[in-house]
Amino acid sequence: MKFLLIEDNQDLANAIASRMRLDGHVIDHADKLEDASAFVATGEYDLILLDIMLPDGDGRTFLQKHRASDFDTPVIVLTARSQVSDRIGSLDLGADDYVTKPFDHAELEARCRAVLRRKTGNAQTTIEAGGIVFDPVAGHLTIGGEAVTLRNRELRLLELFLNAPGRIFSKHKLADRLFSFDEDVSENAIEVYIGRLRKHLRSSDLRITTLRGLGYRLDQDA
Repeated sequence: MKFLLIEDNQDLANAIASRMRLDGHVIDHADKLEDASAFVATGEYDLILLDIMLPDGDGRTFLQKHRASDFDTPVIVLTARSQVSDRIGSLDLGADDYVTKPFDHAELEARCRAVLRRKTGNAQTTIEAGGIVFDPVAGHLTIGGEAVTLRNRELRLLELFLNAPGRIFSKHKLADRLFSFDEDVSENAIEVYIGRLRKHLRSSDLRITTLRGLGYRLDQDA
């Protein structure tokens, strides 16, 4: 998954980003609303973690503005305000959940998983298709009942395809979803990850189809 973290406390931001990256997620970080808006305008995210008090404004203004434009990416508000009215206000503006500072990182991770499950309409974390069973949270994959070990980005690439079967992903789109904004990545790197994943899927009923000039699509054999 790819997350956008909007938080001006550098120590807290580093701690959150480190924990999320250990789980294999890609994290972009903005410490002010201006940068956050630029990230949202140019990238696609599975989840946004939004602080309220930022140097150039109130995070709730950012939330309200983007919800008004049919922006449907899940948002978890990070707030130091513990009053019920503040939490209700954030939810009414379109937040999917909130976490009150200080918080335990395990709780934040659990809330992220819960929000993402609600977004997909699936109460379970596992995905089953074409003879594979994949748990993207735990990073567990079995193909034909046999456990298979993938590297982090291979896992996230598989997750991306499984969450959108039949969708065509360009190399640019895959790079955007698998790497953070400040990472330099070439199209050759995407081809390498596609090639590795194809080898693992040979014993399943799934295949990654190349559509010349367009990108890649996950298909299932009849």
